[in-house]
Amino acid sequence: MAHQQDHRTRFSVLDRSRTREGHGAPEALRDTVRLARELEGLGYHRIWVSEHHGVPGVAGSAPTVLAAAVAAATDSIRVGTGGVMLPNHQPLVVAEQFGVLESLFPGRIDMGLGRSVGFTDGVRRALGRDKDVADDFARQLDELLGWFRGTSPTGVRARPAEGLTVPPFVLAMGEGATIAARAGLPMVIGDLRNREKMRRGIDHYRETFRPSVWASEPYVVISGTVAVARTPEEARRLLLPEAWSMAYSRTHGTFPPLPSAERVESLTPTMTEKERGFYEAGLAGQLAGTEEQVAHELATMIKETSADEVLVTTSTYDREGLVDSFRRLARVAGLGPG
Repeated sequence: MAHQQDHRTRFSVLDRSRTREGHGAPEALRDTVRLARELEGLGYHRIWVSEHHGVPGVAGSAPTVLAAAVAAATDSIRVGTGGVMLPNHQPLVVAEQFGVLESLFPGRIDMGLGRSVGFTDGVRRALGRDKDVADDFARQLDELLGWFRGTSPTGVRARPAEGLTVPPFVLAMGEGATIAARAGLPMVIGDLRNREKMRRGIDHYRETFRPSVWASEPYVVISGTVAVARTPEEARRLLLPEAWSMAYSRTHGTFPPLPSAERVESLTPTMTEKERGFYEAGLAGQLAGTEEQVAHELATMIKETSADEVLVTTSTYDREGLVDSFRRLARVAGLGPG
C-alpha cells in the first residue's frame, strides 16, 4: 500500500491537547508529549501544538512552552506551533520565545503562525485584544520576521532570535493565503471537507506567491482529520467525539472535553435538530476508513492539490485507537522511522 503514495509528500501531525471526560488537563498535555515520541518512531516529519485560551476542552494554552517539552522528549522529529496566534502577542516576545527554542533544539523548530484572536469576548478582554486586531496580521508578521533579520527600526535587538532561521508558516484562515503569498511563506490550509474552497485558496496562493528569503517557491501544507482503522465502522467511531464536541460548541458557545464514542452514541437520540445538523456535518467528508480506502482518497487529494505535506489534525477520546490510526496511516504513507 505504501507504493500508492507520492514519497515526496511529507506527513505531519497537529495535536490540540484535547481534554477528555474523566481525564484532566495535565494528562492531556502529557498525552501530547507521549504521542510525539510515538510519531517520531513512526517516521512523521513534524508535530505541532496549538494555542487556545479559556477553552474547557483544550489544555494547550502556551504552545511555545509545550513545544519545549515535546522537543526535549524527542530527538529528531520537527516540533512547532499550529499556531502561535500572533494578534494575541507582541512580535518581539514571540521572536524571543522561538529564538530560545531554536537555540536549545537547533534545526528542529517550526514557527506556525495564525491570525485568530480569543474565542469569546471575555477571552479577548482578558488578553487585552479587540476582534479587529487580526486585521493587522500582515504588519505583525512583517515585524516578527524583522526581529530574526535584525531589521527592526527600533534599534532593539531580539536575543537570541536575531540571525537564527526558524521556518515560518502561515495558517491560512480567511485572508491568510493572500498574506502568505505576499510574504513569500509556506502556507497551511484546511480543511479537507471543503475541497473546492481549499483548492481555490491553494491556486490563489501559488499564483500570487512572491519568493522571499524564507522560501524561494510556494509550499502547501493541507490539514484535516484522517482516521484509519481495521474497518470503516471503527474509523468512523474515532470521529464521533470531536464531531459531537463541535456540534455542542456551535449550539452552546463552549467547547467541552471529548466524551467517549459510547457516550456520544447514547447522546445522539436526545440531540436537537440543530445539534444533529452540526454533528452530521462534522462527520461528513472526513478521510476515514481502512488503509486501502484512505490510501486511495489521499492519493486523489494529493494529486488534486499537489500538496507538499499533509498535516493530520485528528483528535479522539480513544488514545489507543488514535495511535493505531497514526500507525496505519504511516504504513499507507510509506513512512519509515526517522
